[in-house]
Amino acid sequence: MAYDNGGGAFLIPYFIALLTAGIPLMILEFGIGSRKRGSAPLSFFKISRRWEWLGWWSVMFVMFGIVLYYSVIISWCLNYFVYSFNLEWGADPDNFFFNSFLGKTSGPGEVGNIRSPIIFGLLIIWFFNWLIVYRGVQKGIEIANKVFMPLLFILTAILVFWSINLEGARAGIISYLKPDFEKLSHPKVWIDAYSQIFFTLSLGFGIMIAYASYLPKKSDITANAFITSCANCLYSFFAGFAVFATLGYMSAKTGEPIEKVVTQSIGLAFVAYPKAISILPALGKMFGAIFFLCLVVAGLSSSVSIMEAFTAAIMDKFRLGRKKVVTFLSVVGFAGGIVFTTGGGLFWLDIVDHFLCHYGLVVVGVLECILVGWIFRAEKVREYVNQVSNFRIGTWWNFLVRYIIPIILGIIIIGDLVKELSQPYESYSWTSLILIGWDWLLITLIAAFLLARHPWKEEIKDEEE
Repeated sequence: MAYDNGGGAFLIPYFIALLTAGIPLMILEFGIGSRKRGSAPLSFFKISRRWEWLGWWSVMFVMFGIVLYYSVIISWCLNYFVYSFNLEWGADPDNFFFNSFLGKTSGPGEVGNIRSPIIFGLLIIWFFNWLIVYRGVQKGIEIANKVFMPLLFILTAILVFWSINLEGARAGIISYLKPDFEKLSHPKVWIDAYSQIFFTLSLGFGIMIAYASYLPKKSDITANAFITSCANCLYSFFAGFAVFATLGYMSAKTGEPIEKVVTQSIGLAFVAYPKAISILPALGKMFGAIFFLCLVVAGLSSSVSIMEAFTAAIMDKFRLGRKKVVTFLSVVGFAGGIVFTTGGGLFWLDIVDHFLCHYGLVVVGVLECILVGWIFRAEKVREYVNQVSNFRIGTWWNFLVRYIIPIILGIIIIGDLVKELSQPYESYSWTSLILIGWDWLLITLIAAFLLARHPWKEEIKDEEE
């Protein structure tokens, strides 16, 4: 995302978005989950029965949207992890990725054939999703993340310190950190920054509400929110050094300027990095294996969290056993992801990702602010958070939740709509955008209302007091 939006210029709106939206909304979701002791649908139901649908919509389009294509991307990474050992992509990584590996068709209307390596990798990813969530929070997710998080940091640190010592790395790092202030005048940079903050912090996913409900009742909400948000974003910033240092190395070796090294943002991981791995002076195969293993580990930790958010919601609503729910979701998730393993899958992925992240997550963020800030009253959440936290948040938080965040997110939504009504996203046909993008949002929204209308298996009492 940084590469696509001017390198260092992107870091300014990115960290502004973290401070003005990311951390305040993280406090909101942690506070609601901890106080109401339930998944997103249950927590919203306890606030107002009329708003239960919002909790279902957030976990619905994340489970049956984002995680479907996200698991396919992890499958790409898993395949490339294997390919790294013999540099399978050869002398032309661009042609290998888009044609030999993806079998890219002419557009979303031409679905094409299912790609065998991708669907096999997808099966493996969903097996691990199933295995970890099936074992529960303490025996599955907690243990997995105690392994995943240190491993991820160690692998990333190896990549960073390895890459910054490469020839030309300094030029790449300068392009990463030196802001092009002219870029800040482009609305797209700001829209992408706020969208990325939502995605990277899993805001609007229902994940943080569910996880917060598992915390001990006297957990320090403010500290947890600050640590989670800042650690996540600083890790992303740290990992960026490995990416841009490698691009600097490629630039030095090929004689091309850094902005010409990669032609499209998705090609950064699957075209530019394989090129760099192929020309590394020593141990290039190991460098490649570590890089793609990093992406697999990071991806799995996220997909498991998404699956847990929906699993918790179903268990709360219908009082079903975890094992049955997880097994059913894994089968449906694998089947739903098959369309993204086809030759037209890249186009479907691009459209679905754009609509769910730019509209779904942002709309949920606005409605969460309205629900908590105006209906439940932000003051209630703030008082609860301050009771259990060492660092007390002031009335500035109320102001951000009630006014600033909804206004900023509203501007982003309106800006996106105006832009897309004047020119269809990425020049796709209106038919493709409506049938794939808008209908995906609409169908999950209808499903959310239907689930909200279904009675709870047991009478729900709000025991917060």
